[in-house]
Amino acid sequence: MAASMTVGTGAPPAPGDLSGEGSQGLPDPSPEPKQLPELIRMKRDGGRLSEADIRGFVAAVVNGSAQGAQIGAMLMAIRLQGMDLEETSVLTQALAQSGKQLEWPEAWHQQLVDKHSTGGVGDKVSLVLAPALAACGCKVPMISGRGLGHTGGTLDKLESIPGFNVTQSPEQMQALLEQAGCCIVGQSEQLVPADGILYAARDVTATVDSLPLITASILSKKLVEGLSALVVDVKFGGAAVFPNQEQARELARTLVGVGASLGLRVAAALTAMDKPLGRCVGNALEVEEALLCMDGAGPPDLRDLVTTLGGALLWLSGHAGTQAQGAARVAAALDDGSALGRFERMLAAQGVDPGLARALCSGSPAERRQLLPRAQEQEELLAPADGTVELVRALPLALVLHELGAGRNRAGEPLRLGVGAELLVDVGQRLRRGERCPRPTAPAPPPCSGRAASDSPLLRRDALAPRAPGRPRTQRPAAPRPAGGARTLGPRALRAPLALRRARSAAAAIKLLCSETLSVLGSPGRERRDLGPRGRGRLGEHVTCGGLRLPRKRRELVSGRARLRMRTSGERLHPGCERVAPTIPEPVRSPRGGAQGAGGCAAFRGTGPLTRGPAARCGRRGREGRR
Repeated sequence: MAASMTVGTGAPPAPGDLSGEGSQGLPDPSPEPKQLPELIRMKRDGGRLSEADIRGFVAAVVNGSAQGAQIGAMLMAIRLQGMDLEETSVLTQALAQSGKQLEWPEAWHQQLVDKHSTGGVGDKVSLVLAPALAACGCKVPMISGRGLGHTGGTLDKLESIPGFNVTQSPEQMQALLEQAGCCIVGQSEQLVPADGILYAARDVTATVDSLPLITASILSKKLVEGLSALVVDVKFGGAAVFPNQEQARELARTLVGVGASLGLRVAAALTAMDKPLGRCVGNALEVEEALLCMDGAGPPDLRDLVTTLGGALLWLSGHAGTQAQGAARVAAALDDGSALGRFERMLAAQGVDPGLARALCSGSPAERRQLLPRAQEQEELLAPADGTVELVRALPLALVLHELGAGRNRAGEPLRLGVGAELLVDVGQRLRRGERCPRPTAPAPPPCSGRAASDSPLLRRDALAPRAPGRPRTQRPAAPRPAGGARTLGPRALRAPLALRRARSAAAAIKLLCSETLSVLGSPGRERRDLGPRGRGRLGEHVTCGGLRLPRKRRELVSGRARLRMRTSGERLHPGCERVAPTIPEPVRSPRGGAQGAGGCAAFRGTGPLTRGPAARCGRRGREGRR
């Protein structure tokens, strides 16, 4: 749900006219353009680039005279030194003019709208919103991108649908809008080629979070579309590009200001991204959830955000009198099936077999899952103890899935489209020991790939990949399974032999993911009197846990990392801890000096935090601890 909305207005540019003077294509740089090393040095030292300098750099990117190292160096210089509003506007315009401009029938002028997101975990809003807006009478020529950093890409998600083609010419885009009312395509050599090159370079040069680069990338793709209105979902929080709301607000103001200077009406909505949006994370799984939302169901947070952003666009473009009326129209399109019908048309028009498109849009969730990339293995895990889910952290989950193949480490790297996780619990949900709440599924790439396998409580892990030929599978003792194939969460719950780069075993990977993704507060249990590593802490003393102040004697189960540490004794409680090998990074010290395992987890039995020494164990005093 949008936290706030910033709106800017401006006269939309005529189709194909981005400068106000009807210029076409990228203008020639200055008669004597500066050499790229000089431009890089100037920006590195905090200088201001002129319009000729910026256009010369963009021209060099497009014609191939700029080396990859020079592009990366300029991006980093911009990331470190920033750009003022005028520089950002010129860069946006130069990127937009680096390719062909889209031209539409004059009758479409007020119908052309679009939405863009700065990126989040589980963000599949575009898949739902584009057909919903088309069902409301709009034309949505959405030029989208691929995964960037730990965030997923709309194009990657759509390419998990067999046959979907994201490469479309301007003429094909117009035919798509006439047939379906919406299309979702990627940059091509014809459309914004400069941004396509810079976008891929940003992903591998740690310059994703540059405010001017984000602004120019977003608005350049939208300027060529000849829109009447644009809404930008600016996310903030632990899993967003910008962690705090003030940074996100600054980006929103920049987007609105640059858009207004270029004649585009822009609304920027601020939304929180601390937990995944919806319940599914991963390319194919998010397509499933988007279809569910277009069926009139789906997670409430996803539906609310779709209707809020859609309502803002309908109001901004004059299709609704108020934002609330626009939101109601979008909700009606989701409920009556018209949005799903538009999505089916778009799939068929963009290369998907019509029979497959019909089956995806009219089948049950189970039938849809059979048509998309899916896991080779799936198993159910049981909750290890009574408790309440306090927090679901999106960033650790996204980073783990990125390592498992859902994201790229190099530009152009192929993805594992079936990799993903489905959260089967939510914040505030009560769990009971032995309850069959999770169905964790996680990929296990071939050992030669350098990637990893992981598992997590309260998640479903997807897409176990086959091991590399000639490499034997590591054998691990089988954990006892209750009736029905479920497995109690434990240090050997994961069968895959690989682990994350930050860990050295499957057990460490389990601890890493679950300790950082989920926070569980347990029900009252037995008193623990001698809790500190040296006996500090008295019965009934209060501890801080995730913002809650709880009596120590009522604390039974806590998982999480730094913000859940016990400030008085510097340790966490782990029921059933046992000695484990030191398979995760060196422990850190809490403010009060107690040892904290870097990947400890209380959501599994037998995986307590590690302390220094060859035989690490839980930080409780004595071998067995006192209670």
